[in-house]
Amino acid sequence: MFIGREAELKFLQDKFDNENGQLVVLYGRRRVGKTETLREFCKGKQHVFYSCTQSTDKVQLSKFSKHILKEDIPAKQYISEFADWESAFRSVLDFPFGDQKKLLIIDEFPYMCKGNKSIPSVLQNLWDAELKDKNVMIVLCGSAMSFIEKELLAEKNPLYGRATGIYKMTEMGFYDAVKFFPNYSDKDKVLAYSILGGIPHYLRQFSSKLSLAENIKRNILTKGSVLYSEVDFLLHQELRETPIYNSIIEAVALGNTKLNDISQKSLVEDTSKTSVYLKNLIELGIVEREFSVDSKSKEKANSNRGTYRLTDNFFRFWYAFGFTNFSQLENGDVDGVYDYVIAPALHEFASFTFEDVCKEFVREMQKKNELPFRYSKMGRWTGKTTVRDKDAPKGVRVAETEIDILGIGKGGKEYLVGECKFKNTPFDYSEYLDTVTKLTPLKDAAKFYYALFSESGFDSKVISEADANDNITLYNLNQIVNYK
Repeated sequence: MFIGREAELKFLQDKFDNENGQLVVLYGRRRVGKTETLREFCKGKQHVFYSCTQSTDKVQLSKFSKHILKEDIPAKQYISEFADWESAFRSVLDFPFGDQKKLLIIDEFPYMCKGNKSIPSVLQNLWDAELKDKNVMIVLCGSAMSFIEKELLAEKNPLYGRATGIYKMTEMGFYDAVKFFPNYSDKDKVLAYSILGGIPHYLRQFSSKLSLAENIKRNILTKGSVLYSEVDFLLHQELRETPIYNSIIEAVALGNTKLNDISQKSLVEDTSKTSVYLKNLIELGIVEREFSVDSKSKEKANSNRGTYRLTDNFFRFWYAFGFTNFSQLENGDVDGVYDYVIAPALHEFASFTFEDVCKEFVREMQKKNELPFRYSKMGRWTGKTTVRDKDAPKGVRVAETEIDILGIGKGGKEYLVGECKFKNTPFDYSEYLDTVTKLTPLKDAAKFYYALFSESGFDSKVISEADANDNITLYNLNQIVNYK
């Protein structure tokens, strides 16, 4: 059963319904579900779907020709293979689809270009001269994100400005991902998402009929299971120097977020080299460089600023628990690793992901105009501001701290401060006071609202405070998980 991807399917359908010729580029990291989405889009439509292979140009043209010539086109009567790529691509005009748009999908298009660097130019010339004014839709799909962005779509490259639609697919959000686990409790849905993230290929490995613990043991920790070797397989497919990348990813997964700390932990002494490795991981969609929500462009341009985090939840899980205990897993000690390493730490591990879930919840609320104001930017905030300290004068001092979620209204006149607690005890009054103390210097010039998110509810004093103040809203786990 196909799950989610409503936005992607709508985008593709809108292009298909457009009366003009369409040249669409759909790309994203491996395993994100591009091919499955395209196949779902093609259902009920006459189409040709060609998946490129890593082969020589001659072999690729031969395979493409055989695939096209299965259709009842005039050339089929005279040739068994197209003479060149221009005639092969032009054949889309002869697809016997009647009045329907002539739909051609080329999956993993970068493989085709790798075998013949002139293919983008051939397609560009043909598009400009003939195809753009015809009732055709060509979708070029690929996983090599850097190649597509730099070699296909960037200025001065052949297809620059020709694409009528460009869609970068990212992993599923929480609300689509948890549809894979309809039988799970709200808590287990958050835990499962913290382990697998929004990559459909990973989500499909778990069975909603098995407990979370059993899924982890059978489908991640057991040698021979798909996810057991997934990280190693993907890194070897995409990168060289995998031992160095392993060290860097492990360092980030274990909480080292600053460039210098990552270099020291991974034993890559030159931070400039570490930056290059991290840049490659960012291009693969595994790592991201994060800044405080109010950071200016100048700060973002400084290569030594910002923090690094793993965007792929499964990579984070594997490097936190699987990679560090690989010898035991190789020896078959699955129960031991789960019982003594993962089970005691999994809840705390998921608390970071819970913040991402709450951010998505806030974004969905904004779409429905259910927030007290519309924020212009929203995310994690880091910096120096007021914090509670009972030993300081007036009980407050200035210190480095974080705010889980900060939504900033246009012109900085309104702020939404969000605090997320994924723990087995209620959000208590002391934690509430910690939250409202932050950013005190800004409160004379702006209106503040507070959103408190909690897995285990709230103590009576926090509930009383929210009842008495319109600017405080409490959200429990059931509300968050089942919002959509």
